[in-house]
Amino acid sequence: MLARLLLPTVFVLIWSTGWIVAKLAVPHADPLTFLSARYACAILLLAPLAAALGGVWPRGRAAWGAALISGVMLHAVYLGGVWWAIAHGVPAGVSALIAALQPLFTALAAGPLVGERLDGKRWAGVALGFAGVAAVVAPKLGGPSTDMGGLWLPIAVNVAAMAAVTAATLHQKRALKDADLRTLAPVQYLGALAVTAPAAFLMEDLRFDFVAANLLALAWSVVVLSMAAIMLMLVMIKRGELSRVAALIYLVPPTAAVQAYLIFGETLNGLQLAGMALAAVGVVLAAGSSPAGRPASAEGCIAAEPSDDKDDDDTLRRPA
Repeated sequence: MLARLLLPTVFVLIWSTGWIVAKLAVPHADPLTFLSARYACAILLLAPLAAALGGVWPRGRAAWGAALISGVMLHAVYLGGVWWAIAHGVPAGVSALIAALQPLFTALAAGPLVGERLDGKRWAGVALGFAGVAAVVAPKLGGPSTDMGGLWLPIAVNVAAMAAVTAATLHQKRALKDADLRTLAPVQYLGALAVTAPAAFLMEDLRFDFVAANLLALAWSVVVLSMAAIMLMLVMIKRGELSRVAALIYLVPPTAAVQAYLIFGETLNGLQLAGMALAAVGVVLAAGSSPAGRPASAEGCIAAEPSDDKDDDDTLRRPA
């Protein structure tokens, strides 16, 4: 019983560190360069692990293509955008809250793309969610100007990155619902690396400082975020506890905000804290009982999508 309660909580706490790792690493490495190193290390560790666990690799060009494309959207575009935004001044807690809007975007996109209609409650959730985020980010946009005109551009990139998770969610719902979780992870990292490494070469100085903080961030990203979390996910799949993850994932933004305060001294004023709570309520309402509205994980890497309300029949979007 204790393990049943602790596993989903530990899983969410792990994923809430995703933004903290980014904040820790950006002073010591260019964001795309760091992510390229992370993806390469993850592939080297996860591919043999997947083989040892008896994972089934994609079969045929279509399956490989679908997995690689999802990796590009979830990692190259999403994580690349989030890390770039944090490197250019977006606070970790604000970035985490923007990512938590993914169910709102998915709910909106599900109508025209898969024929799901929003009822009044879910429309209210969408409105509350965006109002809450506006309250959180508005003070940041009014801060001192930078060479990019404040934080408008980094926040816009962060929002665009979150939209990529929405696209990936809908893509995986159609193309990857039967994919093996154990082999999907390294294949997606391969797709991400194929895009991120050339982008880093063209756009950055390939800076990667071999200092303790940066190496710790890389080790945590690969071993804890990319491997330990996958192991937890597999255990929870077996025990049928993914619905707990879907509920606890709403705690990720405030958890990340608390971690950012304790480690980096990032603060939110009263209006921003109220906005964070309002956004959480909005996400819960907009997500409703629809699989399309299920929340993505901290890094958009893992999400539970229950089928027919049975945990044992969960269709997985992707770990990371």
